[in-house]
Amino acid sequence: MTNEILTMGLLLCAGHWLADYPLQSDFLVKAKVEGPLRAYHLVAHAGIHGAVVLLVTGSALLGLAEWVLHVLIDETKIRRKISFAQDQALHLLCKLVWLVASLALMAP
Repeated sequence: MTNEILTMGLLLCAGHWLADYPLQSDFLVKAKVEGPLRAYHLVAHAGIHGAVVLLVTGSALLGLAEWVLHVLIDETKIRRKISFAQDQALHLLCKLVWLVASLALMAP
């Protein structure tokens, strides 16, 4: 069980990195901050993160929670209410919550 926990935790963190960097183009980085379709692009970016959580945990509920919270956290950063470091810390805290929640959902 310990190996599964470690593996899932690493996959959630790696998935976050993939969704935030290689899977997020320069266009999306700029478009989610400004422009007429800003909200659409922010929701699309967060949807990538939600899909990663769904794939790693197998839980649509956790994927949806990630999608919603990712939008809220990123919007808070875009409005300059939190720093980049705080943004990343909150995202990683979410991954820890998803890990614990997915373990609770798997428990007999």
